[in-house]
Amino acid sequence: MLATPVSVPDLRPGCAAEPKWDGFRALVSVDAGRVVLRSRRGTEMGPSFPEVVAGAVQLPEATSLDGELVVWDAAGRLAFERLQNRLARRGVGAARAAEEWPAHFVAFDLLRLSGTDTTGWPYRRRRAALESVFAARQLSAPWTLCPSTTEADVVREWLTWASVGMEGVVFKRLNDVYRPSARGWEKYKVRETSEAIVGAITGSLAVPRTLLLGRYDDGGRFQYVGRTTTLAQAAGATFAGLLAAGRRGHPWAGWSFSAGWGSQEKLNVTLVEPELVVEVGVEPSPCWAQ
Repeated sequence: MLATPVSVPDLRPGCAAEPKWDGFRALVSVDAGRVVLRSRRGTEMGPSFPEVVAGAVQLPEATSLDGELVVWDAAGRLAFERLQNRLARRGVGAARAAEEWPAHFVAFDLLRLSGTDTTGWPYRRRRAALESVFAARQLSAPWTLCPSTTEADVVREWLTWASVGMEGVVFKRLNDVYRPSARGWEKYKVRETSEAIVGAITGSLAVPRTLLLGRYDDGGRFQYVGRTTTLAQAAGATFAGLLAAGRRGHPWAGWSFSAGWGSQEKLNVTLVEPELVVEVGVEPSPCWAQ
């Protein structure tokens, strides 16, 4: 089941709210000892997360959960880049990564319980059954029960958790059944803004596609901090008139930039003079131009 973005974090009567996690949406099923862990698009992820597959021995037979795969760092912050890096690991590499950066499955819905299809149950009943599974089976790592609330004050508290990587909140109607692929839930994403300096672009000076952003550290070094998503045509045209090609001695001369977390692909960039300051909206993972 999917969610539609909303612009305000209002908890309406007849709805529950859950934190929105910065991780990978995943489904896990246990059937006759066989464990299937797959992404929302059907990609098999079990080989990359052997600790989750092994932990499925705790679950009831013929049971399926919907949830989010996450990795927490030592400071208790969601480490999305570590989670991404784990996707490419298999075999010994995956086992080693599981020890160093263990993943957790944050369960927020119950699709099947001991062979019974629960998708036709209202959310409140599915939630009660999910809580009962955690309590009766005394589930422990890698299983984590996603919080759920009908209290507006709790939702407001959750919205202050952006510093630990929480993305926002998801709203679900208490009487709604689970409809696969339907956008029956709503999601509100926390957005923060920050300033950064444009140090390079992809595309051309005439038609920039994305901006590579930097900030000066305490030592006066111009450090790369992230890249925007693809610019709209109008925004690209605006930036084209504000950017100048980088001159000799650019602080990023000779640098290479990855196309994404865990990717071996390198970006083809054009250095620009680090003069233009932009305000960006920032998510726990990449940022985009405002």
